[in-house]
Amino acid sequence: MKTFIIILVFLAISTSSYSQETGKIKIEELPEVIIKRAGKDFSVYLPSNSPDQRVKAVEQKFIAYDLGKDAEGAEEYLVIMKAKNGSLAATYDDKGKLIRVVEEFKNVRLPNQVIYSVYRTYPGWTIVNDKFLYTQEKGDVTKKQYNLKIKKDKDVIKLVVKPNGDIVKTSKPTLIK
Repeated sequence: MKTFIIILVFLAISTSSYSQETGKIKIEELPEVIIKRAGKDFSVYLPSNSPDQRVKAVEQKFIAYDLGKDAEGAEEYLVIMKAKNGSLAATYDDKGKLIRVVEEFKNVRLPNQVIYSVYRTYPGWTIVNDKFLYTQEKGDVTKKQYNLKIKKDKDVIKLVVKPNGDIVKTSKPTLIK
């Protein structure tokens, strides 16, 4: 009986020690979403993977949107979804296939990599304004960036930053009057 209890205690300790992993949480890109079939082709949409819940809510509404018979007879069909802080505009062709998606949102929650990169590169500066731009054509992402304004005292700099934190473009400091 003693041996049986010792074996149970040993198994309980050893199995619980393997259940915890340490390290960084791995962030993975979301897979593409096939919205619907348009003839022989599929409409493919890649969600932006934005950390802002308001952006995700608009994208979920877009994924759930059904063109139905609305696009029949039109050369191109435009769907616009607006939110308080931005919009999503999608263009479909005459067969109902998704051609282009343009998303533009202001004052969004920035990814940690973007915040860290800006504050590391520009210590003492403050982010005062941001805009998220995301475009794709035929299932390929063509633009995914954050346009930021940072301020220190009376100087302002405009930055273009990729979601991974790479600063792509910087303007010269301008003086606020």
